[in-house]
Formats: sequence, C-alpha cells, structure tokens
Amino acid sequence: MGSGIYVQAMIREATACGYDNYLVAGVRSDCCDGTDCIEQDKSMFVNFHNADVSYHIPGMSNVMPYESTRFCDLSEEDLSEYEKAFSEILQNAVHKFKPDIIHSHHLWIVSSMARRLFPNIPMVTTCHGSDLRQFQNCPHLQERVLFGCRKIDVVMALSEAQKNEIIRFYNLAPEKIIIAGAGYNDSLFYLDTKPNPDPVQLVYAGKLSNAKGVPWFLRALQSISSPAWQLHLLGSGSGEEKEYCLILAKELGKKVRVYGALPQKSLAKIMRHSHILVLPSFYEGLPLVVLEGLASGCRIVATDLPGTKEILGNSDTDFITLVRTPRLRFTDQPYREDEYSFEENLKNAIQQQIYAASKFPQIDLSPIQDKIDSFTWTGIFKKVREAYLTCLI
Repeated sequence: MGSGIYVQAMIREATACGYDNYLVAGVRSDCCDGTDCIEQDKSMFVNFHNADVSYHIPGMSNVMPYESTRFCDLSEEDLSEYEKAFSEILQNAVHKFKPDIIHSHHLWIVSSMARRLFPNIPMVTTCHGSDLRQFQNCPHLQERVLFGCRKIDVVMALSEAQKNEIIRFYNLAPEKIIIAGAGYNDSLFYLDTKPNPDPVQLVYAGKLSNAKGVPWFLRALQSISSPAWQLHLLGSGSGEEKEYCLILAKELGKKVRVYGALPQKSLAKIMRHSHILVLPSFYEGLPLVVLEGLASGCRIVATDLPGTKEILGNSDTDFITLVRTPRLRFTDQPYREDEYSFEENLKNAIQQQIYAASKFPQIDLSPIQDKIDSFTWTGIFKKVREAYLTCLI
C-alpha cells in the first residue's frame, strides 16, 4: 500500500542518514511480520485476526486488497480491544527502544493514542489522505482522534490542498503543518526504451475499486478499437467491487492482462515497458503512481485531483491529459447524472494518448525532469528531517 511504501522508504533514508530506527505496526495474521528495511529485533507488531486483536485488520480505506474490517463498523468493544492492543505495544516499544522522536503515520486513532501516552516525546505525523476520508466517514470517532492529534508537534502533509483540509477538519494551526510530499524509488522507476507500440501498452496500478474509478475506466475502453492496445491491470481488491472490475476486464478479452498485487520491482518493470499510465481515481492524497509512471516514461491520463496537479504543476506537455473529476455525492461516489460524461471524457483522453503513443512511443521528459527529480525519496526525506530537527531543538 502507498503508506506502507512510504514508511519503508523513510526507514531506509533515515538509516542512510545515521538514524537508529524502530518500527511499530499492525499486521494481518496471514502476513509476514518483518519487512526488508529493518531488523526483526527493531520491530514490534500488533497481530490482527489472531492473539492480539480478534478481528481482521481495519483498513485505512473502506475497500482493501485483502480481508479487512471497516472502522465505521467497529463496536465500542472492538475499539477497546484495538486501543488496548496498541497501547500495550506502544508502551513496550517506548520502554525498550527509548526513542528521541516518534514519527507516526495517519492522523488517526493510533497517532492520537501515542500523543496521549507520551506527551513529552517529540512527535511528527505524516498524513496520507486516507485518514482524512476516514475522519469524514466516521464522525463518531472524531473526538477520539482530535484529542491527541491536535497536540502533535509537526504534521506533514502531502500537498498544499491536503494541508488546507487538515486545517479545516482538525483545526490545526497552519504553522504546525509542513508540506513534505511523497516520493518514488528512482532506482526502480526510470526511463527505458519503449516497445513497438503495436499494440500500445497501457497500465493501471492500484486497488480494483469504485473509488479508484476502475469500472468507468474499463467501460471507457470497450469503445476504443484502434489503434490496437493492451492493458496491464495491476492490483487487488475485495468484495463485490473487485469482482465487478474483473467481470468488466474479462469482457475485454485478451486485450487485458490481470496480474493481482505485485511487488514494486515487478510493477516497475511493467511501467518501463508501458506507453500510457491511467489513473481514473476519485480521491488521492499525492498519487505516487503518477510519479512512478512519469519517471518510467509513460504518458499520463489521470483525473484532475489536487494532488495530481500539485505533482504536475503548470506542466504544459502533450503527453499528459487530465480529465475532470466528476462531482461526488460522498468522498468517492459520483452523482449518477455525471457518470456518462466522465466516462466519455475518460475515453476521449485515453483515445488521444493511444493515438499519440502509436506515432511517438518515446516521450521527452526534459520539460519536467527537474520536477520529477524533486520527488525522489532522498529529496522527500530532507523535508522530513527538517521536521525532526524542528521538534528536537
């Protein structure tokens, strides 16, 4: 997941800068506890659907690519079990590791708890966007979240638009929020020679869900016959939304290859050999996949979300097409009367870039190379380190 990639990148970059790192996280019972970025004796985990917490891990999105629980469905008893497990492991971790600073992720329940438990340890928190959606979806949990989160020393936002949302929802002072952004792994995502564009190679990477706009995207493809194209559909999901996406993909026949969830290395290889990345999402914080696609030399078709526009800035290039996001009834559900026009606009944008890629498979990144370079993880950690130093002074 995006926030998981972010956490691991921060650990790697902090280690490279000489910091000692320790990890506390919640994990699924069917998931390996460790990561490839930190030693086992420097990590502690809350195990869900297991001895620590009886139910499946709550997802920061309501649709996750694995068996999960929704925060909005948790009872008071469930929440007590959740908070008890994290309270115990946080106190054990602080006793064992004796941190100089706590860097938490998500302006949500565990961050609020950590602030309450350890008011004298400097603390910074990265907002990933999904926490803001949960804040809106779960009004009954807002006070629980606000009590501790308002006392965090520094909050790091992914974008200017997200900073404004944090101020509005959490009533935090603007000077407590810095824009640190998010990055991509430039050792994996880089420009390579593109294959012959017959067919033109498209890629989508993300959850198979309505919130990501996948059904509208797949229906838009049904009426595009030429130039020839092939879609690499990467990612997983759960429940009826995933099944519907797979039905639509199957209707497109051999034009679609479905992969499921892939490690970053495999994703990067597919990106480097694709001509167009499509991100039809209705909600994103700062979409890392757009950075990864651009760095890999992909043309971009994406919705005009604030985070996407923040990455691209005022870039006026013919290999990027932004589609107007439809009006949303909720955080990720469009008005029914807007769905047809959104699908048509998406189809026209994809058709335009398929045609362009068939003529010019290789794009010139030089007009936006400086902007892409500013989003490497090394560049992002420089801003995160500034937040650490602000707290520690």
